[in-house]
Amino acid sequence: MISTENLALQRGGRELFSGVSLKLHRGHRYGLTGANGTGKSSFFGLILGELEADAGELSVPPGAVIAHVAQETPGVSRAAIEYVVDGDTRLRALEERIAGAEGEKLAELLAEYETLGGYAARSRAATLMHGLGFGPSRIDAPVSSFSGGWRMRLNLARALMQRSDLLLLDEPTNHLDLDAVLWLENWLLGYEGILLLISHDREFLDAVATDILHLEQGAITASEGNWSAFEKQRAARLEQQAAMHKKQQREIAHLQRFIDRFRAKATKARQAQSRIKALARMEVIAAAHVDSPFHFSFFPAARAGDPLLKLEAVSAGYGDNRILENLDFQLSPGSRVGLLGPNGAGKSTLIKLLAGELPAMAGERIEAQGLKIGYFAQHQLEQLDAEASALLHLQRSDSGDAAEQQMRDFLGGFGFQGERAEQPVAPFSGGEKARLVLALLVWQKPNLLLLDEPTNHLDLEMRHAITVALQAFEGAMVIVSHDRHLLRTCADAFYLVHDRQCERYDGDLDDYRQLIAEREKQANPERPAHDRKQQRRDAAARRRQQQPIRNKLKSNEREMAGLQQRLTELERRLADDALYQPDAADALKQALAEQAECSQRLAAVEEEWLTLQEQLEALDSP
Repeated sequence: MISTENLALQRGGRELFSGVSLKLHRGHRYGLTGANGTGKSSFFGLILGELEADAGELSVPPGAVIAHVAQETPGVSRAAIEYVVDGDTRLRALEERIAGAEGEKLAELLAEYETLGGYAARSRAATLMHGLGFGPSRIDAPVSSFSGGWRMRLNLARALMQRSDLLLLDEPTNHLDLDAVLWLENWLLGYEGILLLISHDREFLDAVATDILHLEQGAITASEGNWSAFEKQRAARLEQQAAMHKKQQREIAHLQRFIDRFRAKATKARQAQSRIKALARMEVIAAAHVDSPFHFSFFPAARAGDPLLKLEAVSAGYGDNRILENLDFQLSPGSRVGLLGPNGAGKSTLIKLLAGELPAMAGERIEAQGLKIGYFAQHQLEQLDAEASALLHLQRSDSGDAAEQQMRDFLGGFGFQGERAEQPVAPFSGGEKARLVLALLVWQKPNLLLLDEPTNHLDLEMRHAITVALQAFEGAMVIVSHDRHLLRTCADAFYLVHDRQCERYDGDLDDYRQLIAEREKQANPERPAHDRKQQRRDAAARRRQQQPIRNKLKSNEREMAGLQQRLTELERRLADDALYQPDAADALKQALAEQAECSQRLAAVEEEWLTLQEQLEALDSP
């Protein structure tokens, strides 16, 4: 058991929480929730001994093993699978003792090694890596050959490999696709220690958490049950406040108006039915988020031809490697499509193709007259002008003559109020940058939204605001997301990207979970020894085929490491209050300019790396 007694913590002169008394028990999985900046990661820092409490006590049993996901990964040449096995520190310590033992002592240690499952450690690590999306030919690749997102997956696998009493996971799904999220969900259900999980993914919390610890207004509220159960309890409390209840009813009426408006129209009937199903749960969710600081909506979608966008016999990919082949796909006004499929199958490639950012190798991409695309992708966060404010970004993107106050009111719905709208984006968090990119996208008044993981870095309040806005959006959309709640409530049709094709998927997300389970079972049957030898030979052949691509990645990796190191130095410098004094204006301007230049170059190198990485992943696919 882990306990706290009247625990309090301040950061930067601001009290995050105080008077926190908790008892955390083995076998329980605690979802640690709350808005960004309320102290969730700092609470982890206290447990790990990285921070000291300002008051109260935190008690962790002596000898308790704590596993957590490291935020940095050394760019070493060690094989990825060995790096993951290193997470089992008890096993590695035993191996060191075995190396120096002889005679009877060696026999005792080897028996202990067998009991500990040492001979199956590599297989256990490979299972973890496979579940998190690593192809067979990548498990022996050097750690240095992986990008930041994939190194985070390695660190997650390494943490899961640890034989721990307490497992701390901070937004573990941020770097995962839906297939990997579903696998991780199942793995965590079998974890026997104490799990503390920070997540803004409501369906992940619903499936995994047995208890919720919610940080709000300087306190941590503990409640039994998953996130949905907590939301109902919180909604009941908030409903007692008349003003908030009125606000809630306005939000529900907003959804109901859409249903009433389109229920009778044949072209909109499917969308209306989807929202009817979602409305019951949305009422509860809306009640629990009526005090959210984020409220915005999309502008009416301009009329355009039908189909809006069409792909005819299109092939696409990178270099000589085709990711998608002979593809026929079209979007009509009002289409609401969710893309499913394993990592590396080509979901992001299809989004880039639809957005016009990736030219087709063959076939034709046909746009309707009047098409206006709003495209959201993670790389756009790093393409923001570090020296410009949120207001200046919006002014630059405005093609009309909108008044400044109108722009300020609009940005306020995304959490950029008052002076915050005038501050440079350089020190903004990932969540704030994502909110700004979304604001710029909404301001463009698109009639087709292409969203590639739009909820990464966003807290539950902002995710709810996006869901409400997308529910009422009248244009077409295509969504790639590991956030199942977003997919369930906003997509009317699913398409499965696999084997270089994109085909209509008639099932729902629960059916897709079953499909993944069946595919996993087929991919990992008990194979005889001669099949395993052939598998190793095939893997070796794939590694040889991939070697030229890996060679191209080496210079990218070195440049990315140097740029990231320089950006870290600049961020430390920009955090110094002295740099914002009047006599340091030139130094501040120079630091911001260099940060912007480094960020843009890093984004370009990472984009090139991702292109090469997609080629590697495609070669992993059968």
